[in-house]
Amino acid sequence: MLTNHAKLMHFFEVAKEVTGRKKLQKMIYILQKCKVPFEEKYQFHFYGPYSEELTLRTEELCNLGFINEVKEEKSNYYQYNYTITENGQDFLNQFTLDMPEIVGQVELLKGKSSRFLELVSTMLYFDDLPGAEVVEKVHIVKPKQNFTEDEIKDAWQFIKVVRKA
Repeated sequence: MLTNHAKLMHFFEVAKEVTGRKKLQKMIYILQKCKVPFEEKYQFHFYGPYSEELTLRTEELCNLGFINEVKEEKSNYYQYNYTITENGQDFLNQFTLDMPEIVGQVELLKGKSSRFLELVSTMLYFDDLPGAEVVEKVHIVKPKQNFTEDEIKDAWQFIKVVRKA
């Protein structure tokens, strides 16, 4: 049961800090689509793929004092920053996890905006479709985002790079 918690803790250990709940959701989803063995189930939601399991697991880790969540007030919204705590590190040290190397992928993901990761994760959500249909789907399910051709081209390139990292 705690293995999935430990996998998530490993992610936080590697990431050092994650800024934003949406970004956290997208990062884990993209890693999952890159064959990293996270087991959270995702469904399509307002901002693309979303996992209630991930939200609950993160809350549990915060409540246990393993993850520190800092709520920061922005102009018209709140932003959450996540870091692993010393107790979280101690918890993680008790596990032997069979996880692939994710440092490079996490660094690539951290360097991108939530908006871009929303696009990438949405494209990956429909990755069973041919490329043109993926783009069509993105425009159908994300009409307000007005993703440009350049953004979509950059997202395709990013998907290739992050899968190899």
